Amino acid sequence: MIRVLANDGIHPHGQSLLEAAGFQVITDKIAQDALPTEINNFDVIIVRSATKIRQSLIDHSGGRLKVVCRAGVGLDNIDVAYAKEKGIAVFNTPAASSQSVAELVMGHVLSISRFLHRGNRNMYGGDFKALKKEYAKGKQVAGSTMGIIGFGRIGVAVARMAMGMGMKVMIADPYVEKREIPLFPEHLGVQSKTIVYSKTIEEVLKEADALSLHVPSFDKPLIGAKEIAMMKSDAILINAARGGVVDEDALLAALDNGHLMGAGLDVFIGEPNPKPALLNHPKVSVSPHIGASTNAAQKAIGQELADIIIGFFE
Repeated sequence: MIRVLANDGIHPHGQSLLEAAGFQVITDKIAQDALPTEINNFDVIIVRSATKIRQSLIDHSGGRLKVVCRAGVGLDNIDVAYAKEKGIAVFNTPAASSQSVAELVMGHVLSISRFLHRGNRNMYGGDFKALKKEYAKGKQVAGSTMGIIGFGRIGVAVARMAMGMGMKVMIADPYVEKREIPLFPEHLGVQSKTIVYSKTIEEVLKEADALSLHVPSFDKPLIGAKEIAMMKSDAILINAARGGVVDEDALLAALDNGHLMGAGLDVFIGEPNPKPALLNHPKVSVSPHIGASTNAAQKAIGQELADIIIGFFE
């Protein structure tokens, strides 16, 4: 029997599909430091961002491991090239969670634009009239510019939503010259599209009223003090990609100096222990790395994982 370790979990729908196809699915979490002695008991391992599949772990698999699946988009916690060199197939689920991540991005944009995050913190026991006066200086997003760095499936979903709210969209992606954007989700059955052309990162930084990042991890932050200085003084920065894509110290300095209206963060350096200065900053809207964590997205990811694994072994 083919054994599947869903080390970071799998939606019950996906588990049921795999078990109905004759696979044994184990969902008991194995700690990272215990995996080297256990990995050779499995043909497939499913991970999210918590479990790391590095070269040393692959070397302990004893040749049994055939498939590594990432329940999500990014593959930076997997040594993909080495796995393939050892004959191990690596898959991710790029389609399933794009909508949910994009909705969270827009949620943070709206929260900061209209001070919703601050209102939720301060209205209980606060001075209603004073808060009303303070928070009456919000921004209307319609007519403003959404900048998107990294224009894969999630970036496209963000662009579609931004356009639906009346925003102009600018994109920067060195691998994309132009891309067609469907203006309505597929399930609505409405065929209407537009084309956007990629600009340089510098152009997008200078023009964006809201900037959303959808890129993998790098050796150093993509957005540091230099890049933040290029942005408008009332711009909003959103990071729902990876902790470390933004230099958090540079971001805090810019917020404290009044350069940037605010930041929306779903990912952090040092998770699950983000910097308290970020969590407590009045100009920061935060969420605990839940971009893809909706019931609909997790069910879709489970379905996609099951389809990939069953298809591979068939």
